[in-house]
Amino acid sequence: MLIEGSDYHVREIPFPSYRVGGMVMPNDDGSFSVYINANLSQERKKEALDHELEHIEDDDFYTEKPIEEIENI
Repeated sequence: MLIEGSDYHVREIPFPSYRVGGMVMPNDDGSFSVYINANLSQERKKEALDHELEHIEDDDFYTEKPIEEIENI
């Protein structure tokens, strides 16, 4: 998935838990750092990446929505 107008960098790192597939953080320069759990299967890594990129696409870092709504908890 490419997000028009967004710059992001993806890195795979081992997370201490399999429960967390990934996370994304905004950088000071307007880009995003996406971290994917290296311990997951290829299929699960792709799902995690797609999920994190949706947060960028939906501007979830610049909303006042509660986290429960953003993550559909």
